[in-house]
Amino acid sequence: MIHLYTGDGKGKTTAAIGQAVRAAGNGITVCFAQFMKGRETGELNSLERLPQVTILRSEKDFGFYSAMSKSDKEQLTAIHNSILDYLLRAVRTQEPLVCVLDEITYPVNWNLLDTDQLKALLEQGKAAEEERRGRLLEIVMTGRSPADFLQEYADYITEMKALRHPYEKGVGARRGIEY
Repeated sequence: MIHLYTGDGKGKTTAAIGQAVRAAGNGITVCFAQFMKGRETGELNSLERLPQVTILRSEKDFGFYSAMSKSDKEQLTAIHNSILDYLLRAVRTQEPLVCVLDEITYPVNWNLLDTDQLKALLEQGKAAEEERRGRLLEIVMTGRSPADFLQEYADYITEMKALRHPYEKGVGARRGIEY
């Protein structure tokens, strides 16, 4: 099935990581793909220790979208498309499989990936759901403001809502808590 964790609250990536850890703990192969992120994070340090988990992401931190040059956007689009290529090959050859598409909503909304490739991946998820012949393929997506087509593919949609956040008081992201 296909999951979507969205909303303006904290916890979307954390929920996806929880799903990845649960799957890995049950011997299921996990492809954890991060879009738009390039800097080191504590959660990835933990996931790297799990032999069932493959992490796919940019080696380079491009920073915020608003600060990216045209060349940065082109490079990041190529990276995102290569991640999608890898995932499409994985869903055709590995079973069972959980694919996490962390922060996927942003490159969709900013045209930083091939949406046809993404839709092909999501179609594989729907095909697995319809076949149900012992085949397990779960796709977990995260990010704010998901495009309509992402919501249409989703079997689960969970919204994280911010009621209060220390950022509102000027407290920046803290290592080990927000990243």
